[in-house]
Amino acid sequence: MEVWGSDYFNAEVQAHITLREDGIGRFQFGYVGGQLDYRETTRDRKAALEWSWVGRDHGGGDDVSGRGWAVLREDGGLEGRIFLHMGDDSGFGAVVG
Repeated sequence: MEVWGSDYFNAEVQAHITLREDGIGRFQFGYVGGQLDYRETTRDRKAALEWSWVGRDHGGGDDVSGRGWAVLREDGGLEGRIFLHMGDDSGFGAVVG
């Protein structure tokens, strides 16, 4: 992640995004985790996903929400951006595992 270092984004568990074929997924980075609702699309002529999400900041105990997007890289990983509603946003990269 471009904004938070690995000491934060892997603080509680290994940061991850898990996507199901039915358009629902889960994620966690740092103390923020939640459920996302995604749609397949294209972005700059590349296969992509866009989503909204709701979750919880386990560090502060607050309900949080936001949106995000990711494009499929040639190596099969993802590269995108996640936004916290009325808060920070960060670029990220993910490997498929």
